[in-house]
Amino acid sequence: MIRPAKACDASRIAEIIITNYRVNFYPFFRNDPFYFGELNVVDMAAEYCEGSEELQNTYVYDDQGVVKGIIRVSGTEVVKLYVEPQFQNSGIGAELLEFAVKEFGADNLWALEYNTRGIAFYERHGFQLTGEKMTEDEWVPLVKMERKG
Repeated sequence: MIRPAKACDASRIAEIIITNYRVNFYPFFRNDPFYFGELNVVDMAAEYCEGSEELQNTYVYDDQGVVKGIIRVSGTEVVKLYVEPQFQNSGIGAELLEFAVKEFGADNLWALEYNTRGIAFYERHGFQLTGEKMTEDEWVPLVKMERKG
């Protein structure tokens, strides 16, 4: 079931995000100090403390007490969507994305330009590349995607 995230989910949310960053993004950037130092569960979990904006806009896929995926939405933008790698390709990401579309009218997001697997996932779910690009944190190339209709 999909439910609002709670402060007690913070460490699990952080684990899922960091695991995905390391598995999916590290191979492109190979920035050891960032991915294995600066990026850590303790600091990331602190972002999801009680009353934080991050926590208020995050929803989790909870399978009988096990959080397997997360989505964060701001307005109509999907800010984060990650599924624990062991549970990917089981429909969890699709359910989270569809939830955001139905509940919040989610219709846009920024994806890592190198993340062809993620971009293909969003395209299968009605999002299209707009041609718009930006660089985040001076070294992360992102591409904008929008959902039509």
